[in-house]
Amino acid sequence: MPSVRAIVTDIEGTTSSISFVKDVLFPYARERLPAFVITHHDTPEVQHWLHEAAREAGLTSASEQEIIDLLIHWIDSDRKSTALKALQGMIWADGYGDGDFRAHIYEDAARCLNKWSAQGLPLYVYSSGSIPAQKLLFGNTEAGDLTPVFRGYFDTETGPKREAESYRRIAEAIGMNARDILFLSDIAEELDAALVAGMQTTLLARGDAGCPADARHPCVTTFDSIGFAHD
Repeated sequence: MPSVRAIVTDIEGTTSSISFVKDVLFPYARERLPAFVITHHDTPEVQHWLHEAAREAGLTSASEQEIIDLLIHWIDSDRKSTALKALQGMIWADGYGDGDFRAHIYEDAARCLNKWSAQGLPLYVYSSGSIPAQKLLFGNTEAGDLTPVFRGYFDTETGPKREAESYRRIAEAIGMNARDILFLSDIAEELDAALVAGMQTTLLARGDAGCPADARHPCVTTFDSIGFAHD
């Protein structure tokens, strides 16, 4: 593998378990979203994202209940909506603050991220979750506050994760050639897009199944097995 000068990592299924997101975060936000919208709809930031959700759905006018129903439907269908992710992040902030949960992170991921950061390797996050939600997750993990290891964060405001242009924008924002950046994800289609943009890629295959025989990208089952040269 060529030399790596920066690493960009996905979260769900890569650094953290899918079950934490699906079974803890999503239900928590779903249960509390109606009351949150009703009590915070006049807050400028919340109002902005409610308007963005309506615009995304093509609604020229909608009642508060219609917007709530729309957002609940999006949660149930795991829609990658920037507006929804922003609102979910605000609700999760309360959950982390109240100590209702701590974010899961794989032990090998926490250890390697700390090691790479200590070696001076710039680390970044690219996830469909909003940037505030990403910071909350890494700031409240079972391994402690990991936000100091990251230089920056990217979400779907940069672009969809399965489009090569999104990774070109990330490389430009980082200020490096794409070929010097390693992207980590558990989703082959995301890695395909990063590869088209010129990045190096590695597939994280968590779980009992292990690496697929027809993997299109270098594949590992833990962060410990990720191999690269670092200047």
